[in-house]
Amino acid sequence: MNKHIRIDQYFDTAFADEIATFESYNKHLYRPNTYLHKWWARRCGTTFRTILKYLVTDPTKQDFYTPGGLEGKIILDPMMGGGTTIHEAIRLGANIVGADIDPIPILQARATLSDIRLIDLQMAFHRFYTALHEQLGHLYQTTCSHCAQSYEWRFMLYAQRRQCDCQEMLFVDSFILRHNKDDSLIRIDPESYAIYQDDELIAQPSADVLRLPLAEKKTKNCDRCQQLYQENLQIPHYERYMPVAVVGECREHGLFFNTIGESEQSAIATANNQRVDLNFSAADFPIVAGPKSRILLDKKIDSYLDLFSSRQLLFLQKAIELLPDFEPLVRLNLALLVSTSLEFNSLLCGYKGATKSRPGAIRHTFAYHAYSFPYTVAENNPLYGETSSGNLMNLFQSRIVRGRRWAQLPKERRIVRGKARKVAIAGEMDMGTEVANFADLQTGNHRFLLMQGSSVALDLPDNGVDYVVTDPPYFDSVQYSDLAAFFRVWLRQLLPSDVDWHYALDEAAVDQQTNGNGQYNRILGDIFGECKRVLKDDGRLIFTFHDWDPKGWAALTKTLQRAGFVLVNRYVVHAENLSSVHITNQKSLRHDVILVLAPQESGIHNDWQLPHPVNLEESQAFCHDCGTAIGWFLNEMLPDDKIDKQWVDLLANKNGHVKS
Repeated sequence: MNKHIRIDQYFDTAFADEIATFESYNKHLYRPNTYLHKWWARRCGTTFRTILKYLVTDPTKQDFYTPGGLEGKIILDPMMGGGTTIHEAIRLGANIVGADIDPIPILQARATLSDIRLIDLQMAFHRFYTALHEQLGHLYQTTCSHCAQSYEWRFMLYAQRRQCDCQEMLFVDSFILRHNKDDSLIRIDPESYAIYQDDELIAQPSADVLRLPLAEKKTKNCDRCQQLYQENLQIPHYERYMPVAVVGECREHGLFFNTIGESEQSAIATANNQRVDLNFSAADFPIVAGPKSRILLDKKIDSYLDLFSSRQLLFLQKAIELLPDFEPLVRLNLALLVSTSLEFNSLLCGYKGATKSRPGAIRHTFAYHAYSFPYTVAENNPLYGETSSGNLMNLFQSRIVRGRRWAQLPKERRIVRGKARKVAIAGEMDMGTEVANFADLQTGNHRFLLMQGSSVALDLPDNGVDYVVTDPPYFDSVQYSDLAAFFRVWLRQLLPSDVDWHYALDEAAVDQQTNGNGQYNRILGDIFGECKRVLKDDGRLIFTFHDWDPKGWAALTKTLQRAGFVLVNRYVVHAENLSSVHITNQKSLRHDVILVLAPQESGIHNDWQLPHPVNLEESQAFCHDCGTAIGWFLNEMLPDDKIDKQWVDLLANKNGHVKS
């Protein structure tokens, strides 16, 4: 065993687990510079920093809170996704290669790693925002329900249209519009649409506004004809909702709710009239059936344009028209900001009005890591003049300003008596210089090379990379490339020439297990084979993994065996916060196993024993046992059918156990 690689023999799992547990509750606060744009399944940055620190050979730089240590090293992440590895590696002084088949990771990495002055971004955003507001601000006007003063609204709330055999009705998640901290309730009256705070009338509806009967979503069948209320799939999705209330903030009276009046209806009509003249071709926004997106087609939604109100589309067209006036890196940051704002600005956004813990917040489009369809839709005002949930000002401060400031002086958490305290890492920066080819990585530090395309064939020399550190796609339920199409169709309009927008799902390892044709195994195996080719003789392939499904572990085993790796060691760390909405009550694993592998030719051979039985009761022990089993399988070199059978036998009773 190569003794100079510390991670071969030891990894402080207690330390890594503790800080990852804290980070998993607020990953975006721990690593703000990696969260400019939406991506899924990000692993804890502290875990990958710890991994990389165990590759540092200089004893004076091995401590987690000491800057640098990987100067002169080249790190590859062939499936970089959200960019966790490349951000952690460049902070430690390494030169990095980041590759991904999806263009979004390439754009996000370029925007967040490039050295650009914050003041330049702030000035550009002010100019961009001002121009948008001047052209569109008049479409977001309302009046305070207390004093009738004119203000911009923050949210407009819509109800879903549904019908039975005898009538059409509107449905909301709840009649409660806000559950205040003092336990008072703001609610809408289902018959008149009047708005009350407890028993006090606070907003009287206009007499001339058309109103359909209003019900909560728990109402399933009509009392008169007994038929089920159903969505009208024959009309465009954006027409399946009608506005019922508006939320604003008055200088004198604070937060207010108002009914929909003539001025609000007029603004909607104006936007709808302009919709037909927008410079968007339906051919550029097709929805292709995928593991997640097929639900859109089932609802007769065949264009991503249909997921946005006319006002939201006007905002996007104006943004697209303004962006060419900015220099490339500024334009890139602004375009990603607009794109990520779409998660808070679509007709798939719900409203957390009835929730006392976060009353009035937007439930964003992918809160459940899938397409979901709330009954109460919240149309956000992206141009609202104060920071508010999901608007441009809020996102600019949280995604760009905070990220850039953190990148200049990254901060970690030190756990002292169970509490996390911030520690500034002086002398470290989360940024570098982009280069165009591998040769330019041979000198200097903090350099990065971004490669868009499949990592089954990398334009890298043999034996040129010191370490491969990555987070490959898991075997099941990771259809994120499909979901990312929601953003790709718009980024292609915002940044038409910045990357190659040709992208096919069947070229990615993600999602292919659903086809039953072995593409997941083949593609991931080819990527691991390419990793072995580019690794130096004493290099390591290190990645995190977890899965309850024996098919997932069998697939991973076969890909590593075919690529020619053996297991050096395995460690288990905390990975997921089970309070996350998309995994709550789903008995999900909350740990990852870290697998440290070497080429078979390295001569490393550890006598791994097959666990009997695998611990099926607890997440951490389960991942540890499965990691150990990987070592045994790679030593045994079994044929594929026996690998499949052995894994099924090992995990045969998993469904009868509690996953904690």
